Amino acid sequence: MSRIENQFNVKFWGVRGSIPCPGPQTVRYGGNTPCVEMQVGDKHFIFDGGTGIHVLGQSLLSKMPLEAYLFFTHSHWDHVQGFPFFTPGFVPGNKFHIFGAVAPDGSTVEQRLNDQMLHPNFPVPLQIMQSNLDFYRVNPGKTIHIEDIAIETAPLNHPGESVGYRINWQGGSAAYVTDTEHYADKLDENVLRLADNADIFIYDSTYTDDEYYSAKSPRIGWGHSTWQEAVKIAKAANVKTLVIFHHDPAHDDDCLDRIGQQAINEFPGAVMAKEGMVLNVPMNVALSKTFPISRYLK
Repeated sequence: MSRIENQFNVKFWGVRGSIPCPGPQTVRYGGNTPCVEMQVGDKHFIFDGGTGIHVLGQSLLSKMPLEAYLFFTHSHWDHVQGFPFFTPGFVPGNKFHIFGAVAPDGSTVEQRLNDQMLHPNFPVPLQIMQSNLDFYRVNPGKTIHIEDIAIETAPLNHPGESVGYRINWQGGSAAYVTDTEHYADKLDENVLRLADNADIFIYDSTYTDDEYYSAKSPRIGWGHSTWQEAVKIAKAANVKTLVIFHHDPAHDDDCLDRIGQQAINEFPGAVMAKEGMVLNVPMNVALSKTFPISRYLK
């Protein structure tokens, strides 16, 4: 294999939740909303289209024409608001396979991306994008096969629903699990399944326990979890590297430094998600599973 064909890595382009928060107090970790890129062999995978996808798009301009696979967890604003500014989407000759689950109201991911670009919300419609956009339905709990890459999916505990993803290739694995809220009396079986022995486990750690259970302003029911719960899952699932992700916009760099140190004290394999950070996924072909080669279904 060539160097590109034999690599599996994860790069972070947007690590914030809720709203973008640029400014001098968020320089070290970044202020863009969620977007994570995975290079899996010769395939480009993109997870979520927050404002970070605009920066990713600029980096891809030198690599066109390109083909990529875009997976949405759900369509809350912070996860789709960058998609209309994804420059490669406007360039003929590029091809994007776009995946998302049907929302509780019955709308597809194509309908929701279309609706956010309709007047009076946006000046031009989705149809102005001149790249080839193919849309596919995700059935949470089912596995998507793209050649020898297996993408496991699971429903998450989030208002309006959300989907978690786990990518398995050549004996390596990376799980992307956001937006989700933990349960008070148990660990989420869906999250544990996605995290099981994962090399990289990216988890919604928006709050601290103090914030989540605050007597004055609790975040219970808001659809997000804490870094302390992330550590519990990482330990229970035998995760190698835990990535603290979906940072609260109120958490400045110094706050995230403190959270990061506390997380490392509890779980030495913890790291804080930062824009521009790249993590390599170790591979072991001898341990890889054989997955059927099939096309994903619309």
